[in-house]
Amino acid sequence: MHETQRDSLINKVVLVTGAGAGIGKAIAERFAEVGGKVVVNDVNADGVDAVVAGITDGGGEAMGAVADVSNADEVQAMIDQTMAAHGRIDVLVNNAGLVSPMLHFFEADEAWWRRIIDVNLTGHFIVSHPTARIMAKQGGGVITNMSSGGATRAHRAFTAYDATKGGIEALTRAMALDLGPYNIRVNALMPGSIDTSGLDEDQRILRGENVPLGRIGEAADMTGAALFLASDDASYITGDVIRIDGGMLSQQRSATVDIKPPSDFPKVEDL
Repeated sequence: MHETQRDSLINKVVLVTGAGAGIGKAIAERFAEVGGKVVVNDVNADGVDAVVAGITDGGGEAMGAVADVSNADEVQAMIDQTMAAHGRIDVLVNNAGLVSPMLHFFEADEAWWRRIIDVNLTGHFIVSHPTARIMAKQGGGVITNMSSGGATRAHRAFTAYDATKGGIEALTRAMALDLGPYNIRVNALMPGSIDTSGLDEDQRILRGENVPLGRIGEAADMTGAALFLASDDASYITGDVIRIDGGMLSQQRSATVDIKPPSDFPKVEDL
């Protein structure tokens, strides 16, 4: 990261949702490394405390904000807490989301569907809505949403998850149009197959063997693009999606990403 790009992020107030682990944690830590004032959000208070402690122990600036992004009251309290501490929000990274429980379409029910939609898609709206108003009043800001290859392709047994990711890309485009006149840029990151849970070596090899770059992704691989989109170097980019997938979606063959094979699908006689 060159100095001009780094300089444009110093002292920026950055709210990262779902930052108690995985991709969100890596992004929060990277913003802190370049001088951002990071607000670490998650529903897991222990995860929040650990990430904040790691950042502050390393000389960075961070505060925690425990909230469920699908709960408007909790989100508003988080926004109020951030504003009380910093008086502004320059960057929002909408990372919070659910992947599991993974269910085949026949195994799913309405409660499962609604919970994933509420967190993954509605949560993006609930956090972005008050934050964008703050950004408009302060003269601008950056919102980065979190998509997936499931937005334009599909995973087995991920019906709700993939539906939310397609919605997030549509939401990103629509927000970019509505918020552009207020100097608010809205883009999305599209992770490929990223190891966020500490897969064993055999699983890592299996998941990475068909990726053109020859390996599964790491959470840290997401951070450069997140910083770029928030920086002045991306000042004319909005409504776009950046793929960080090792070339996975550029090929005809598919990477080994389906966790639930057809042999595990429900049997017709059991329906």
